[in-house]
Amino acid sequence: MADKAPSRTAEEHALGDLGRRLAARRAELGLSRTEAAARAGMAPGYLQYLEEYSGAAPGPGVLLRLSQVLETTVRDLTGGDTELPSGLGQASRSPDFTSLSVPECRALLSTHGVGRIAVPTVSGPVVVPVNYSVVEGAIVFRTEPGSTPSQASGCQVAFEVDRIDDAFSRGWSVLVRGHARTVTDPDEVRRLAEGTRSEPWAGGHRDQWVRIDPLAITGRRITV
Repeated sequence: MADKAPSRTAEEHALGDLGRRLAARRAELGLSRTEAAARAGMAPGYLQYLEEYSGAAPGPGVLLRLSQVLETTVRDLTGGDTELPSGLGQASRSPDFTSLSVPECRALLSTHGVGRIAVPTVSGPVVVPVNYSVVEGAIVFRTEPGSTPSQASGCQVAFEVDRIDDAFSRGWSVLVRGHARTVTDPDEVRRLAEGTRSEPWAGGHRDQWVRIDPLAITGRRITV
């Protein structure tokens, strides 16, 4: 059966998110707006328009140039893969698989964002995503008392973050193993609140702080 064409509503929503995707990918590559615009053969003001105006709808040629400059795909820039898992792209013919040093792993972890924590429960291990930050060398996140992530407290856990670039068949992953505990000291809670950069996407009243102090950090990278 042929794939269905995306609905007009979906296309409009994707284009409305285009500016944020452009800015985020540009920042990820460490490119200024002027540098990215020059490489794409457009005026910085036009790129600013694309990034800041939610109604911007550039043509296919502009999207293709931007995707090449930002080392991604048109589909990724326009949000066409938001409901798809990572890793659906073709593997490279000559991948280079290397181990990451502990400093490299810590640098990747410090970018913060969303990671996955493996929590031991009475029915077996459960893996759930959490919004995390790195504060004082520890991985910290907020959760709701009684939730699955909160059950990590007092246990040895595994925590994993990764980045998969389907367009270029490359990526990395970092695995942390350590002891998790609930933070109850008011001064420590205050320091964590001041040092975190991520709010829980799930919303709600999540006032239980969990801290993972790493015992072992390992990482892998696949490049072409």
